[in-house]
Amino acid sequence: MGAEQVRAGFEELYGTASEGVWAAPGRVNLIGEHTDYNDGFVMPFALPHTAVAAVSRRADGVLRLHSADVEGGVVELRVDDLAPESDRNWTAYPSGVVWALREAGHPVTGADIHLASTVPAGAGLSSSAALEVVVALALNDLYELGLKGWQLARLCQRAENVYVGAPVGIMDQTASACCEEGHALFLDTRDLSQKQIPFDLAAEGMRLLVVDTQVKHSHSEGEYGKRRAGCERGAALLGVDALRDVPYAGLDSALERLGDDEEAVRLVRHIVTEDERVEKVVSLLESGDTRAIGPVLIAGHASLRDDFRISCPELDLVVDTALAAGALGARMTGGGFGGSAIVLAEAADVDTITKAVEEAFATAEFTAPRVFEAVPSAGARRVG
Repeated sequence: MGAEQVRAGFEELYGTASEGVWAAPGRVNLIGEHTDYNDGFVMPFALPHTAVAAVSRRADGVLRLHSADVEGGVVELRVDDLAPESDRNWTAYPSGVVWALREAGHPVTGADIHLASTVPAGAGLSSSAALEVVVALALNDLYELGLKGWQLARLCQRAENVYVGAPVGIMDQTASACCEEGHALFLDTRDLSQKQIPFDLAAEGMRLLVVDTQVKHSHSEGEYGKRRAGCERGAALLGVDALRDVPYAGLDSALERLGDDEEAVRLVRHIVTEDERVEKVVSLLESGDTRAIGPVLIAGHASLRDDFRISCPELDLVVDTALAAGALGARMTGGGFGGSAIVLAEAADVDTITKAVEEAFATAEFTAPRVFEAVPSAGARRVG
């Protein structure tokens, strides 16, 4: 849904014109999975799919929320009544942002908000982060708060961690707020330093496909939290602040120290090797050897499947089928337990690979996947 449609929807709902329209994208993570809450490295890029919000300020402490994507009317809340984990509906994401801004001392006195999103929900493409960031950016502009993209990302992460109750890292919100068109974002999640890495596959005759398996996941449910707690336990056992502090060259020694703690061994091995894979992809892209990232993606999937154990039959089928059909690389992306996989391919092979994946899903009697090209796009911005 475009900016003009959302603007018109706002006027129809609230009987007055909005003060502006903003958009924030979903994201695909090229490499660096579950490293963000371990102070590690990630490399997402923004999708053309966005959450769009038409917004106006209110001075009376009322927050009115409406989504074109959810059945039901306008939800009305009072900003003074917003409290962590008090809302289990979609409204927790935008209202959580208002709560986080106010908790940080910013004078947000209410708003009318109308939202619509083209980011597939539950596909591991950060639909919730897009929703948070678009609201944060709109309120930042309207209330002239002067916050930078990385600061908005931090507040949105706090909203999701504390208000929604989902233990997510900082990557998704930073990607939505800070990515640039034609680039992937190399982000150090410890100090939030960023580097924009040129990533224009079309110019090199390649494509990156997203295959949405249609298997839905929820970060608020237990498995994601269990992995995070397990990583924190591994760091404690090794006497480091975070698994980021375990050097790749010292991995074997670290794993020996964990002894027969099989779960800790697996989780630590994934995080340490995944950070190394991110740095390898950065080096390959900067040297112009883009096709060589394919095997790194494949290794990343094997680690997520076997060590972190967050894949599922549908994701594995995408990866195995795409590689057999000639893909350069493939892996699951996102939080896991469903969602999407990415496939790096020569442009000439896209149709063959897509057909092979669709046929494999039909043979396995899985729900038909949604396949689309991922084009590195702009981060959050005002669009009207």
